[in-house]
Order: sequence, then structure tokens, then C-alpha cells
Amino acid sequence: MEVTFHPRHRILNPEEAFLQKWNKIFVLSCVISVSLDPLFFYIPVIDGKKKCLGLDKKLEIIACVLRSFIDIFYILHILFQFRTGFIAPTSRVFGRGELIEDLHAIAKRYLSSYLIIDVLSVLPLPQVVVFVIVPNKRGPESLNVKDLLKYVILSQYVPRLIRIYPLYIEVTRAFGMITKTAWGGAAFYLFLYMLISHVVGALWYMFTIERQERCWRSACDRYKLNYDNLYCGEHHAGVYSFLNTSCPLLEPNEIKDLTDFNFGIFLEALQSHVVETRDFSGKLFYCFWWGLRNLSSIGQNLRTSTFVWEILFAVFISILGLIFYSFLIGNVQKYLQSLQSIAVREEIMRAKGQAVEQWMNDRMLPGDMRGRIRMHEQYKWQETKGIEEESLLVNLPRDIRRDIKRHLCFSLLIRVPMFEKLDEQLLDTMCDRLKPVLYSKHSYIFREGDPVEEMLFVTHGKLLTVSTNGGSTGFFNSYYLKNGDFCGEELLEWALSPFSSKLPSSTRTVKTVTGLKAFVLMADDLKFVMSQWRHDYSKQLQSTFRFYSQRWRTWAACFIQAAWRQHCRRKLQKYLQEEDRQLQAALAKEGGVSTSLGTAIYASKFAINALKAVRCNHASNTELPQKLPPLLLLKPAE
Repeated sequence: MEVTFHPRHRILNPEEAFLQKWNKIFVLSCVISVSLDPLFFYIPVIDGKKKCLGLDKKLEIIACVLRSFIDIFYILHILFQFRTGFIAPTSRVFGRGELIEDLHAIAKRYLSSYLIIDVLSVLPLPQVVVFVIVPNKRGPESLNVKDLLKYVILSQYVPRLIRIYPLYIEVTRAFGMITKTAWGGAAFYLFLYMLISHVVGALWYMFTIERQERCWRSACDRYKLNYDNLYCGEHHAGVYSFLNTSCPLLEPNEIKDLTDFNFGIFLEALQSHVVETRDFSGKLFYCFWWGLRNLSSIGQNLRTSTFVWEILFAVFISILGLIFYSFLIGNVQKYLQSLQSIAVREEIMRAKGQAVEQWMNDRMLPGDMRGRIRMHEQYKWQETKGIEEESLLVNLPRDIRRDIKRHLCFSLLIRVPMFEKLDEQLLDTMCDRLKPVLYSKHSYIFREGDPVEEMLFVTHGKLLTVSTNGGSTGFFNSYYLKNGDFCGEELLEWALSPFSSKLPSSTRTVKTVTGLKAFVLMADDLKFVMSQWRHDYSKQLQSTFRFYSQRWRTWAACFIQAAWRQHCRRKLQKYLQEEDRQLQAALAKEGGVSTSLGTAIYASKFAINALKAVRCNHASNTELPQKLPPLLLLKPAE
């Protein structure tokens, strides 16, 4: 399939190299985006000396710039989706299928699938909060923006995660496994594990800020103080020491009074002063290490307080660590098993290749024939991976095998005009007798004059058919067959005849242009099926067969061409005879006396017209394509 160009737009083929590379780039950008979004959780910071909450302005700018850069990839992806065609599901049987290029159909399909998720993912909500809402806020902006940022990031994090999975499936379907080695696969899943640890560490940092704020608010409520004192821009004297004594950092075993605040799993962040530092790299790696450590231990070392949301966060860490750890181990094992299976199949291929080479040496085959055999074996292995489709189908129950064959072959059979008249029972019988075949590039399927032993139905590939009418001089006819086409229709007439015994001869040479996947119906199987239908053979069916038969079409074209040439010759002959008659009449009128001036002029005019007609006729004959037959072909048998 090719990309179609239009005056105003270009429809992209989802299977072309550009979009395949773009999908890999977009998957990478999605992974980076879910890694960058937790950076917004590190923007709130505690001033350890003044005991107040503030915002890290430098980190705000860095996080927003990086987020905006990644959003460009989301915008480009949305634009590409409105210009990317899709394969019609009903046409997938015929190899790559039919590319739908209608803009309305493309837009409708995208609107009903991932458009809403993509739009929710690309909305610049964090940038709006940081650059628009924060500067216009008055009062304790740190306390308000912190919660708003948390809800915005979490609300967009879900659609961004949802969008990664189908893209990952699409990329792996197009390119196979992401990596080809066991170490590469382990590294890939380890990266996902580290990404989850990074997210958990960022959430732990944000929740630590919230627990510190909650302690300060409780202290302010007890002493009836204004919350504005918790904002770094509006402090009053004496508040710092009050907050320091009201929220001491006590270990759980040191808490003696109910008024003492239990920070639970967030005590470590406060004691290490990670929430107070503006050294971004330091607190990033510290929080990442905390998340990785507790995910790896499945949260067994977490000592929580009685605060419900803290307990739920610890439960979330334990369940997530258990699930992801099991997922990591299971997928690495599966990955290693798949690599081992591939290695076994490759070893089988090598052993089979050695056996084939030994056989070719024993038979002393020439070099060109050996090359063709190697090419076929390599193509067969590339397409089947060592799996024999026919043997696999034979081992299945009859009802499952029939349903599979019907799904794969029914659409191919009804494309044959004669088979449209068959009932479904006969078509099912025919489907069951079809066999899958593979042909490598430049293989001959039929040769002109050889017996036709099978009908071939193309599912994927391209064929060239050539006819020379048995080697007739000046005759050459060719055309291409593609996905969904068929050849070997000479068997149809043979199968319908009750007196046929000898297989028909091929009227064409059929050669593969590319690698070919197809189904074949053997002559005996076709004759068996058609014998059940022979009583319905009628003149209408005969006309249908003639209309779609390439042999009859070629004969009809040559017949029309010969008739046209004969008509032109008769017309020229009639014209010359009429001119000669008029000249003879003019000469007779003069009574044999010397030719008058008018007669001489008329004679010269006749000669000029005759020469012009002869030249025009000769030119029209020479302009005819050399591939057209000079003689009428023999009419096919009725």
C-alpha cells in the first residue's frame, strides 16, 4: 500500500516506516512525561528556620518548561492521528488489508477511541496553576497551590498511563520484542520498577508536607492563631518558637501524651530535613531510594500512625510492591523462556538447514538451484517461525478447524464470480479443502502450456501473469495479481464438464514478484465440489464465467481488435473505389479527348487523397502497440 497525496492533505499509512518510528518516539515521550510529572510534587518546601511553607520558584520553572516540551509530542500525536489511515477490519484476511483514507472515517474512529484521553493528557493544567493562578493568589498561596497541584497532576497521570499501554502493544506488534537479549529485557522491566519507585517517593514527599502542615494547623487551632502565619511571606514575631515546640519530631515509642503528633512513616523525611532543602537532586534521590526500598520490602518496615490516609498509603505501597515484584519476576521468567524457545527454534532451523545442505550436496544440485532452495527455506522460516500451519489445523477438532478455515478463506472464495452462486454448505466444504502455501520471490507457479493442477487464492503478495498465446509472434499480454485475487481459473471449466479427464493447460505463465502467502484448491477437490453443483450449470453461469475469465477477455479483446482493423480496411477500400469511380466517370465524360484542366485537377486531387488515406492507414497501424496480436486468437472451448 502506498501513501495517497491530496491537494490539501496527506494521508499517512500506519505501516510506513515514518509512523513506526514516530510511535516509538511517542512511547518514549510518554514514559518521560510520567517521569517528569512527579517533579511538581517537590515544588512545596518547608523553611526550617522560619517554620513556614513556601514554593521552590526555580523548580517551578524547570518542571513547567520540561512539561511543555513533552506536551509538544502529545500535540503532534493528535495531529498525526487525524491524518493517519487505518486498515479496514473486514479486509485483514487479504494480507495487509485495505487502507481507509477518508478523513471523515478517520476522524470518527479517533473521536470514538483515544481523543478524549489524549486531550486530557495534553491540557496544560500544571502550567496554568504555576504561572497563572499562583501569581494572582493572595494570602497563604503555598497552602492552596499544594493541594491544587496534587489533584491536577494525579488527574492527568491516569490518562497518561492509560495511553502508554496500547502504544506499547502497537510498537511490540510492529517490531517484535523491545529487546532481543535477556539482559535487555531485564533492564527494561527494572526501569519500570524504578519509575514506580520514583512516583512513590514523590508522593511520600508531598504527603510529608501535608502532615507537617496538619500538625501546624492543629497547633494554631489550639491557640486560636491565624493560618496566615504558616505562609512564609506573612509571619509575625514569636510564631517560630511556638511551632517548633508544638510539633516536635518524636519517635513512636517517645510519644507519651495524646496531644503529641505522630508523624508515622513521614517522620524520616522530617528528621532528614529533606523537605527543607532546595537541593533538588539530593531530595529527588533520597525520596527515590525510600520508594525503592519500601517497594522491594513490600512495605514490611513501615510503621504508621493511626491516621487513616497514612495507613491507606502504606497499604497501597505494600500491594503495589507485591504486584509489581510478581510482575517483574514473572515477565523476566517469561522473557527468558521466550528467548529460550527462540533459541531452540533457531537450533532446529540450523539443523534443518544443515540437512538440506547435505541433501543438495548428495544430489549435486547446481548453484542457482541451491540458491533458490535456500531462499525458499529462509522465507518459509521467516513467515512461519517453524510452525507448520496445516499440521496445526489437522490436529484441531473438526468444528474449530472449519470455523478457522471459514474465517480465513470464505472471503477469498466469494470473490470468484462463479462461486457466488454456490450455497454456504458447498463453500464450507471448499474452505475445508483449501491448503496454505508459501512461495518465495521470483518463483514460477504456472508455466504456459503446463497442466493446471490447482487454483491459487492470494492472501498476501504480488504476482505477474504473462501470456504469449503459445509463442505466437507479436502477441504479449500481462497484468498483476494482488491480495484477494486468484489464478488457475482454467480448472473451473474443466471441473464443470462431466466428460473431462485430462487436466487443462495453462494459458499463462504466473510468477511471484514478492514473497507470496496463498491458499490452493487442488484439481480433484475442486472437481468433487463442482460435481455436487453441476446440475445447476446454466447459460447465465456460462456467461458469468466468460465475463470474468482472463482467457475469454483476451480473446474478446483480440476479436474486437481484428474486427476494427477489418472495418478500417473495408472503409479505405470503399473510399478508394468511390474515388476511382468518380475519376473514371470524369474521364468518360470528356469522350477520350485530351484531358481538360478540370479533369487534371480532379485526378491530382484523387491521387493526393488516396496517398493521404494510405499514409493515415499505415500510420494508424504502426501506432498500435506491438504487444497486440496481429492475428485473431483461437476461440476458447465452449
